[in-house]
Amino acid sequence: MSDITIYIKDRKGKKHSVQAPTDMAMNLMEICKAYELPVEGTCGGMAMCASCQCYILSKHELPEMSIDEDLMLAETFYVKENSRLGCQIPITENLNELYIELAPEV
Repeated sequence: MSDITIYIKDRKGKKHSVQAPTDMAMNLMEICKAYELPVEGTCGGMAMCASCQCYILSKHELPEMSIDEDLMLAETFYVKENSRLGCQIPITENLNELYIELAPEV
C-alpha cells in the first residue's frame, strides 16, 4: 500500500478527503500544505511554532509525543487534550482513515 486516506476538517468546518503517500517520508503538516489547506508550518517541521496544530478526532495509535512537541503545545493557544502538531506525525499505513481538525489560527 502506498497511499492512505486522511479526513481533514478545515478551520471553516469544511471536510476534505485527501490521499497521502506512505512511501515518501512525509508528515501530516506536509500533506495539509500539499493540498493547500491553511497550515503554515512556519518552523519547517521542527516543533517550534505550533502553526500546524490539529485535533485528532479518531482513535488511531500515534507516535508518542516528544518533549519538544509537548513544550510547544504548552505555550500555544487553543490546546485541547487531543492536540498534536502535524509536523510530528509521520504518514504511515496505520494512519489510514485518520480524522483530524485543524486548530484555529494563532
